[in-house]
Amino acid sequence: MATVEAEVPARYYLKMAEVLTRRGVDVAALLTAAQVDPRALQRPDPTLTLAQVEALITHAEAMVGRVDLSFDLGKALKLSTHTIVGFALLSSPNIDYALKLAARYFRLILPTFRMRVQSAPGRTEIAFEPMLSMSQTCLHFHLETIASAVHWEMRELMSGHLPPYVLSLSFAPPPHVARYRELAEAQCRFSAEATPGIRLIFTEDLSRYPLALADEHALQIAEAQCTALLHNAVSRGKLSDWVAMMMREASGGMPSLEELARTLNLSARTLDRYLQKEGRQFRELAAEQRQRRAEAMLADNQLSITQIALELGYSDAANFTRAFRKISGVSPSQWRAHISAPAHHAP
Repeated sequence: MATVEAEVPARYYLKMAEVLTRRGVDVAALLTAAQVDPRALQRPDPTLTLAQVEALITHAEAMVGRVDLSFDLGKALKLSTHTIVGFALLSSPNIDYALKLAARYFRLILPTFRMRVQSAPGRTEIAFEPMLSMSQTCLHFHLETIASAVHWEMRELMSGHLPPYVLSLSFAPPPHVARYRELAEAQCRFSAEATPGIRLIFTEDLSRYPLALADEHALQIAEAQCTALLHNAVSRGKLSDWVAMMMREASGGMPSLEELARTLNLSARTLDRYLQKEGRQFRELAAEQRQRRAEAMLADNQLSITQIALELGYSDAANFTRAFRKISGVSPSQWRAHISAPAHHAP
């Protein structure tokens, strides 16, 4: 199966360039380092490949010497940045409708991620999950940018009034954890998601918050344009790469075939069939990623064998040891001793 490089709207990374310019960064040098042709960014509705985005983020963070650029970018994004989708959001009757509209057309905003909204009496959950395989640096950058952008854009929609909420994140507290205090209404919980992503949890019915610029006629026109654009904005990539990334970044056990299929709105049988078309089996992918995560945690030497076993979803250390020995030929403790031996690090 041929791999098609996913493309994402360049407008968000052009906004990042504005943020970097204010910080005194030579953006021309950044584009050169990331192998991005500046002329391509002058075209109508320019796009970047995911590889270019990865390079831009890596080089940008190196140039500023900090890894909290995501917070500045998130705050710099406005509803108008999202073009026709942003106009539709502003024209929505209430915040609940606006959020569900954003989820419906999120591929027009950021096709590498999926947005879901679940509403119940007195509760609203907004979730964001990656749809394509990407590096950990790129993943965390985007999750933090999304968390920051959603916070500030909801405040914009609600005329400055944002109810308290829980921000649940899949990763551990970063070095710049103090910046999360800028999201004043958020109660942050790190390492709280089993699979890569973030969730915003409100204990309120958000349909009770009308929007000041609600316009039914304008909304109908905007939604029709969004629907037409959506047909031409399908992001494609190898599903096996995405499955591997979700397993690699998961915490608290490995996600099952059924759990990953639900994320894609597919049945487990359909996802398994797609993987087979790519020449892969879910079971072998799970075994590969579990082994890689096991080796990484053993080499890190921070967790006990039992803790690693539980983190990988095994019921006990004995089952983990049997599975590890079957693949590597040695027990986890023997593998750790070998990798930690002085001779192993000798030049």
